[in-house]
Amino acid sequence: MRISEAQALIRETYHERDSERGAPLTALHLVEELGELLEAIRRGSEEDLRAEAADVFAWLLSTLDLLGVDLESAFVERYGSGCPRCGSKPCRCPPLQVGRWSGGVPDR
Repeated sequence: MRISEAQALIRETYHERDSERGAPLTALHLVEELGELLEAIRRGSEEDLRAEAADVFAWLLSTLDLLGVDLESAFVERYGSGCPRCGSKPCRCPPLQVGRWSGGVPDR
């Protein structure tokens, strides 16, 4: 399934309910699902990881649909030629520094 097809599926299924909620609250659900994805990574459960990753993707598509953003075209525009910062494939940017995660960053 292409990203645009997934976005159309989410629109058909959830647009009416999402429209009533609005983009800001829909985006808050996305943030909640990201937290659940992090917990699944920490637990190391592949089943939970797959389910939470799908939930994050669905809520991202719902949020972007409400904002009129076509994720597939936005992704191709930004990443279609490689890294948007250095322009290389593979990326040659220096490693990113991330803040400390309360439970420690897992190896996986």
